[in-house]
Amino acid sequence: MNPNFQLFNQLSQLNQIMNAQFLPIGRTTVSLTMVIYVAVLFFFLVITTARAKTWFEKELLSRTKIEPGMRAAAGSFLRGFVLFVGFIVILQTAGIDLSALTVVAGAVGLGVSLGLQGLISNVVSGVIIVLEGPFKVGDRIEFDGTIGSVMRVALRTTTIVTNDNVAIIVPNSELLKGKITNWSCNASDAKHSVRFTFPVSADGLIPPANVIEAILEAAKAHSGVLSEPAPEVVLQELGEKTNSYLLRVYSSEFLSKPSTLRSELNHLIFDVFRQRNIKFSGGDKS
Repeated sequence: MNPNFQLFNQLSQLNQIMNAQFLPIGRTTVSLTMVIYVAVLFFFLVITTARAKTWFEKELLSRTKIEPGMRAAAGSFLRGFVLFVGFIVILQTAGIDLSALTVVAGAVGLGVSLGLQGLISNVVSGVIIVLEGPFKVGDRIEFDGTIGSVMRVALRTTTIVTNDNVAIIVPNSELLKGKITNWSCNASDAKHSVRFTFPVSADGLIPPANVIEAILEAAKAHSGVLSEPAPEVVLQELGEKTNSYLLRVYSSEFLSKPSTLRSELNHLIFDVFRQRNIKFSGGDKS
């Protein structure tokens, strides 16, 4: 048999297989060639939109004053819209009858109403968080007894890093339902400073003015304590042997490690008390 005729015969058979119609969709019957066409174009669409999203966020929006969380949300929305429109265009160019997809759309809608309420709720909550801005990336918040810094605000979840460097992923809908304390919410403060309060005890026989002066000296000596707002000391309670004070300082460097700040301040206070001969607890007055 002629080799050229065999090759032609094989190509003809392959062409029949590739164009064999096996899946009717409405008035259109899908072939293997059509499936490969749609799959290849959609693959390139996914890759292209991913790179476009990265460029949109890092090159274009990074030059604006838009918060990182809002940049990510805007990039995700733009990519999702382009993917949806692009997929429709690909199906149309492939010759698929889109009117038949109304049945599929109805089934998807039923699935959303039955099993995807949580997902939709979290996504909508994420949009509200990004647009309303009760907190943003870098803020220190308290939610449901957990205190930490916001590391990432996504469409579905928000990641909070605690003082123990543990990442807690919270659904956005839960954040909107609960009470949130934002320790960094100060529109006039670009440094996102946070006020920390630390208890200090001192001998009750020492005049409070001398103790307050010593504590302030120690606080001002710490490089991580802001001079504005200035640190302050409050005489909280008078005791028979010991007086209780509260040291309030502002810092923008120790948002995720208040324990370290407290330890360093305690060392400074100890040194100043020793220099001024101030005891942390008084002896028996009787």
